[in-house]
Amino acid sequence: MGFIRNIIESRSEEDLQLYHELKKLLNFSPRKINHYKKAFTHRSVQMLDKKGIPINYERLEFLGDSILGSVIAAYLYKKVPKGTEGYLTQMRSKIVSREHLNELGKDLNLIQFVKSNIDQANVGDNIHGNIFEALIGAIYLDKGYNFCQKFIYNKVIVPYVDIEKLEGKITSYKGLIIEWCQKQKKKYNFDTYEDTGNEPVKHFSVRISIDGIQIAKGRATSKKKAEEQASKRVYYVFQKEISLN
Repeated sequence: MGFIRNIIESRSEEDLQLYHELKKLLNFSPRKINHYKKAFTHRSVQMLDKKGIPINYERLEFLGDSILGSVIAAYLYKKVPKGTEGYLTQMRSKIVSREHLNELGKDLNLIQFVKSNIDQANVGDNIHGNIFEALIGAIYLDKGYNFCQKFIYNKVIVPYVDIEKLEGKITSYKGLIIEWCQKQKKKYNFDTYEDTGNEPVKHFSVRISIDGIQIAKGRATSKKKAEEQASKRVYYVFQKEISLN
């Protein structure tokens, strides 16, 4: 109640609204609202504190990433007692993959809280995962590790972590194709090049060849996306052979 009283006295309706929204989302009462405001501030706002230090979510994102990884690692260590180091590392990577974190951020609709001078349509999908990690960092600074652990368990592990499904999930088709080629002693080549054409947005294309034969092509707005797209097509060409390894 002390926090609410302080907001009412300062007449900060914006802070009061954020407090109530976060309370519903987190299932506990935030204590220091400024941590959460920073977690939802994009660098494009160009805010500085009294010491001239930028106010944005990037440092909190770093902190939250580390805490999320440690909580997931501890969960997997207990959940899968026979899992090797390599297995546990791979499973953790799948849970905290950028794709999965973006999905989490979208499901929680964290973008609604973000302050940015860039239109939401132009910030890219990764902002959803970045904000999710920053939120975890804010929770840690505000309430401590135990609250972070509980939040991650309730919002990540319970609704999303299914060990059997994750075992079969492919997080990087490019990595899978390279690993398979190396095991089978096949020569592979990713020929990636800029392919803008007449479009205003820069595009990249990639041709993947195995043992000198072109297998698939991909095209997207980034090299990574184009390579993943083409690699996924290669995977479906060799799916039976890859699944046997």
